[in-house]
Amino acid sequence: MTIKFSTHEIRYIALFESMTGATVKDCLVDDENGKITFLVKKGDMGLAIGKRGSTVAKVQKTVDKGVEVIEHSDDPAEFIANLVAPAKIRSIRILQKENGEKIATLEADSRNKRTAIGKGGQNIERARVLAKRQHNINNIVIK
Repeated sequence: MTIKFSTHEIRYIALFESMTGATVKDCLVDDENGKITFLVKKGDMGLAIGKRGSTVAKVQKTVDKGVEVIEHSDDPAEFIANLVAPAKIRSIRILQKENGEKIATLEADSRNKRTAIGKGGQNIERARVLAKRQHNINNIVIK
């Protein structure tokens, strides 16, 4: 599945890559919540964040929005754990239904469940979009 970026997103990706040196694999712009999520190549997290968060702070100032950085993983379970961090997940099961749909089921205690879901469900919504785009996972359910 190829991801089509808007010119808006392409500009943010170019800016982020030039400021951090990290490779961006995906980008979500959430204007409603004033937030941009960058999905960086595995191993590029340090570059993206910088010493004590200095690099990501510079990017935030430049774009005047909240910036979130998530590390990509080719392992779907590890990827989902990265998406819902800092929430601690007890277990992640990914099942494929007969119709080909993939569903990820996460187990977490109530505090971590709240963190994973986020205010108004924005964290879990973002996680679902990225899981679909990167690993073709149709839904994420938290128990």
